[in-house]
Amino acid sequence: MSVRDGTIDELRAAVGLQIADEELLRTLVAGLDDVEDVLRGVASSDVAAIDEAARHLVDAGGKRFRPMFTLLASQFGPGGSRDAVITAAAAVELVHLATLYHDDVMDEATMRRGAPSVNARWDNSVAILTGDYLFAHASRLVADLGTDAARIIAETFGELVTGQMRETVGPQPGDDPVDHYLSVIGQKTGSLIATAGRFGGMFSGATPEQIEALRRFGEIVGTAFQISDDIIDIASPPEASGKAQGTDLREGVRTLPMHYALSNDPDPRLVELLAGPLTDDALVEEALDLLRRSGGLERTRDTLADYARRAQQELAALPPSSAREACESVADYLVARTH
Repeated sequence: MSVRDGTIDELRAAVGLQIADEELLRTLVAGLDDVEDVLRGVASSDVAAIDEAARHLVDAGGKRFRPMFTLLASQFGPGGSRDAVITAAAAVELVHLATLYHDDVMDEATMRRGAPSVNARWDNSVAILTGDYLFAHASRLVADLGTDAARIIAETFGELVTGQMRETVGPQPGDDPVDHYLSVIGQKTGSLIATAGRFGGMFSGATPEQIEALRRFGEIVGTAFQISDDIIDIASPPEASGKAQGTDLREGVRTLPMHYALSNDPDPRLVELLAGPLTDDALVEEALDLLRRSGGLERTRDTLADYARRAQQELAALPPSSAREACESVADYLVARTH
């Protein structure tokens, strides 16, 4: 199945990726096609139950931002190994998919990418084991890339799990809730995108300085995407975002605008509403209204603008090119999508 007809347009809509260079566009699309081939090959199994569950999310598609960023980051090196870049891009996406299976179990989700989640269609045990299966194959792919790559992906696994654990247990006494939240999403979302950029630079022969800039850019952008999603969940009407509002409120998840709204002389009613998950639509609407009128949204937008600025600064270490312009467009989009 080719990604040529839809993926680039979906990426442009979802992550603001703008590519005017037709040659770069063709290179990225061809690379994504190869990544899809690897994903489908790895997700297949002679055991029917494993094959069906593992292919469930692979076949559902998605933005594929992480492999796209790996491919884009590979444009900054003089060449290197294209096969290694494709393998690394596929491995990063497998890790991402594996975390989605586990997340759905923890969140008791029933839908994922417009289809029933694996835990809803089968059960939690199948979802957990399928995630483990994909983690195993991601590790196998990275093992072929050398010990440095294997160490990096192992460190990334550790960051993902640590971030999830810290989110689950919440901030500890004496922790600043805002600092805790930002560091958690940096681990849960930023760390894997950082590894995508790092791998792209490594396997294309980029300089150590360029590889580090790509790693930091990926970490900042990954964190910023979560912050922008936090804003959209509160501020954007469903017809604009394409998503139901107040999802975080319904799940009892405190996001950055909520932490900011609760930080300085909060509205007592908002404190009451944010004490746990909200299942009543009227209460969700009340909480959304109070959050919109609080200073939390504006402070979150300021924080997002700062992350976008920091991301742009990291790109200054990279040579001017169409690939850098594409990365810059993503950083610009982070702010634009929330207004």
